[in-house]
Amino acid sequence: MQQPPPAPPQATPAAPAPPVKYDEVTVAANSELGIRLDSTISTETARVEDRVNARLTRDLAIDGRIVFAANSRLEGVVKEVERGGKFKDRPRLAITFQTLVMGDGTRVALQTDTIFREGESPTGQANAKVGGSAVVGAIIGAMIGGKKGAILGGSAGAAGGAAAVAAGDHADLVMTAGTALTLRIITPVTVLIERDHEG
Repeated sequence: MQQPPPAPPQATPAAPAPPVKYDEVTVAANSELGIRLDSTISTETARVEDRVNARLTRDLAIDGRIVFAANSRLEGVVKEVERGGKFKDRPRLAITFQTLVMGDGTRVALQTDTIFREGESPTGQANAKVGGSAVVGAIIGAMIGGKKGAILGGSAGAAGGAAAVAAGDHADLVMTAGTALTLRIITPVTVLIERDHEG
């Protein structure tokens, strides 16, 4: 009687991958984040509670380990909008950020300083205030929102800035996409990051 063929050898099951381990890392109060706006904000069109998006321009590292990576997204809102008058009232914008979205999609709640921009009336030189620090610059010539305006001054950098614009019967303040800002965390925040060593 013919014997059945031998059973094929059973494959050895692969060992399960070791579980991913995480460490708790606390970002201290008063830590600063370098950020850059993703879109333009103007006192002419902005409303309180409008969404504001930005991205980190540099890594935030603690003890040599990256906690918040550059290009992580920040979500915030407009906190205050004041349109300036033609002769005396100053245009003013205030924005704040409450959420940082990490590369893996993890959302981290933040409490941060409000960032302010404020210009003088059209009859005076504009200045800017960022978290209480005055930053004064000059911008010459612009076309904003299709309107030709007299640029009165403001914070300016290689990637953009803010300017007060005299247009019609009021002065507007514009924070352009690409504006580089410094954001300060005002309360500690604890996050989990993947452990890069055994132990």
